Amino acid sequence: MRSLFSALSRLPRALRLALYAIACGVLLYMTLAPGKDVPGVGMVWDKAEHAVSWAVLTGAGLILSTRRRWAIGGFAFAFGAAIEILQAAMPLGRDGDWHDLAADSVGIVVAYLVWGMMRWAGWVR
Repeated sequence: MRSLFSALSRLPRALRLALYAIACGVLLYMTLAPGKDVPGVGMVWDKAEHAVSWAVLTGAGLILSTRRRWAIGGFAFAFGAAIEILQAAMPLGRDGDWHDLAADSVGIVVAYLVWGMMRWAGWVR
C-alpha cells in the first residue's frame, strides 16, 4: 500500500492537479444536478453521503498533494460552502443547507484523522 501512495505523490504535478480537478468536477455535477435526477432516501443518508463524499475528496487531495496539505481542507470547506450557495440560488429543485456543510466538515475532519493515522503507520509522508 505504501508504494501505491508513494507512486501517486511522485506523479507530475499537472497530472495530480488534473486528477483532483476531475474528482471536484464529478462531485460538482453530483451536487448540482437537478433534484429530480437525485434519489432522496432521507435526511440521515443525505448527511452521510455528504460526509463520505467530502472525506473522499479531502483524502484524495491529501494523498495527491506533496505540500501545503492544510490548504486541502480549506479548499474542500470553501468548495462545499460554494456548492450550498449555488444550490440555494439555482431553481433546480436543490436546497442549500448549512447541515450539509456541517456534514461536509465532518468528512474533512475524518479524512485528516485517517491521513494522520496513515502517516503514523508510515504508509504516507
